[in-house]
Amino acid sequence: MLQQRHGTAERAAAFYDRQVHPSLTSAMRAFIARMPMVFLSTADAGGECDASFRAGPPGFVQVLDDRTLAYPEYRGNGVMASSGNIAENPHLGMLFMDFTHDHVGLHVNGTAALYPDARLRSRHPDLPVDPAPGRRPELWVHVRVDEAYIHCSKHIPHLEPAARPRDPESTRPRDQHYFTAPQLPRQPDGYPPVAAELAEEHEKAPQGGRARWRGLSRHR
Repeated sequence: MLQQRHGTAERAAAFYDRQVHPSLTSAMRAFIARMPMVFLSTADAGGECDASFRAGPPGFVQVLDDRTLAYPEYRGNGVMASSGNIAENPHLGMLFMDFTHDHVGLHVNGTAALYPDARLRSRHPDLPVDPAPGRRPELWVHVRVDEAYIHCSKHIPHLEPAARPRDPESTRPRDQHYFTAPQLPRQPDGYPPVAAELAEEHEKAPQGGRARWRGLSRHR
């Protein structure tokens, strides 16, 4: 209906014919095998959506064949939002992005199921035992591909890989406080004050201010 309203039906039909595939081409399989990250979209039984992100060594998303993918799930914060959605609603969207070399993306939409590590490994014994060094999967997400198609290069930024700082939390709040700590003036580089400066500001505050600050912290 929207295509007809906006006059794009013919252009969309040409895109479907040329770009949308019911299985993974050899180029798509090679692309996935070198990707270190993927963006996920899931929804629960009521249609409430969630977007998430997974990363690992290149190829951590395993290409089992031209219609099947699998990626590992590790112990995290215990919420299990994506896995919980998949347990209720198996439809899964995946977006692989190359920000560095070819500046192109790949959409994969499919039907997902959750497998314990041992069960999927019994069916696919060539799965890596240690897909992320030092971590063992608790679950695997097994994806049957329904369609795959390109995400064009327009507006994809160029990003260069760089070494990760050894201790990023020394220059910013810890993860669990990043979006919940009291908001103090930001430093010129765009980062909030480090933990030591937070403590210094706290000590300088009048007694009443400290009490209110503590109260807010307990409330949050």
